[in-house]
Amino acid sequence: MAAMAVALRGLGGRFRWRTQAVVGGVRGAARAAQLGRKVAVVDYVEPSPQGTRWGLGGTCVNVGCIPKKLMHQAALLGGLIQDAPNYGWEVAQPVPHDWRKMAEAVQNHVKSLNWGHRVQLQDRKVKYFNIKASFVDEHTVCGVAKGGKEILLSADHIIIATGGRPRYPTHIEGALEYGITSDDIFWLKESPGKTWHPTDVALECAGFLTGIGLDTTIMMRSIPLRGFDQQMSSMVIEHMASHGTRFLRGCAPSRVRRLPVGQLQVTWEDRTTGKEDTGTFDTVLWAIGRVPDTRSLNLEKAGVDTSPDTQKILVDSREATSVPHIYAVGDVVEGRPELTPTAIMAGRLLVQRLFGGSSDLMDYDNVPTTVFTPLEYGCVGLSEEEAVARHGQEHVEVYHAHYKPLEFTVAGRDASQCYVKMVCLREPPQLVLGLHFLGPNAGEVTQGFALGIKCGASYAQVMRTVGIHPTCSEEVVKLRISKRSGLDPTVTGC
Repeated sequence: MAAMAVALRGLGGRFRWRTQAVVGGVRGAARAAQLGRKVAVVDYVEPSPQGTRWGLGGTCVNVGCIPKKLMHQAALLGGLIQDAPNYGWEVAQPVPHDWRKMAEAVQNHVKSLNWGHRVQLQDRKVKYFNIKASFVDEHTVCGVAKGGKEILLSADHIIIATGGRPRYPTHIEGALEYGITSDDIFWLKESPGKTWHPTDVALECAGFLTGIGLDTTIMMRSIPLRGFDQQMSSMVIEHMASHGTRFLRGCAPSRVRRLPVGQLQVTWEDRTTGKEDTGTFDTVLWAIGRVPDTRSLNLEKAGVDTSPDTQKILVDSREATSVPHIYAVGDVVEGRPELTPTAIMAGRLLVQRLFGGSSDLMDYDNVPTTVFTPLEYGCVGLSEEEAVARHGQEHVEVYHAHYKPLEFTVAGRDASQCYVKMVCLREPPQLVLGLHFLGPNAGEVTQGFALGIKCGASYAQVMRTVGIHPTCSEEVVKLRISKRSGLDPTVTGC
């Protein structure tokens, strides 16, 4: 839990801080300090069941976006090395990959970010407590330091930004004892080897593991990338399958046990046939969703309400909980996108409202994001399914096209899954409801168009935008064919 504090009084073995404000998150704390508040951040990482722990910076820095993108880049480089001979580079094939060297480089970068956060807090005169804190009452949190000293922090305002942790399927025999999660994969010193992923959602790890040459199997019980556009999600799966990732569909695991040779034997059931099957793997990576890190906060002592189904914190449009001076931002909040940039912006706007005289609220509509699978999927706005559900099929027009990136031509790469579609209202001026892009650098492409869609761009305005030639993002401003026409053009060049 993160917090901010103002004054210090020694009380024997206890430290008590009386504060004007308590704010969650490193950046929010630093900003609040800039606005004249004396601040303390309370941050503690409960080790994973496998004993993995990390430093200051939260999920994104340590076990999320940052190490994931770097390992994704490692896999992309492997693909570029394969392309290199076609561009005149004499590269002996195959080129081996060294997991230990990659992991060390990624982990060192993450540690540098941990240190950078500490320095930032120190420069802003923000007090940092590496303790696990919980509520004593609606104005006070308490934690115990390594030396056994109890630390009490009291505040007029408190912001909770504890995020979430991976879910373990504890009903499956051996899952907790032998499986790892995203909390562990980025901190492994040795290669995970042949890996088995039970997941419906987290394809990114499987993608970069396949990309660096590891045998990777994904077991899916239902649909992939739930909550995303399902046509695009299916194309992501098709691309991964065609490039070496194995998929087991409609199956459910029942048991994991360690064999005498050290490998893991996984047993699962095919729900269609009812037959049982087994496989042998080096690593089992659970990716079945996340749970909010709220259970140890003693929220009931502060009177903070949570959802009975998800245990996430309930807030209003001002990020305020059921207790007016206690706020929550990020993944720990019910109904919010589980994305780092939204949490950062929500926290910054909240601090500005509390201490900077602002009245600006966070707008959670049209938030762009990207899934960093081998062929990246970027999107902003509504999926086709959401648009139809909200406006009706008769009021929705979808423009689309396959395309071939210029970089793929010389290398002879398969571009059958490179695809872009724009979901619009059918009535003029045909406001853009959502944009979906599958291809190289999808995050960069989507970020650029997100501003226009956020500002209410119409299909006609996008079509009047001059593209940068020859880029993949240019394909967005060339969309002329509606899915209703039955045509499915492939754009290959000028």
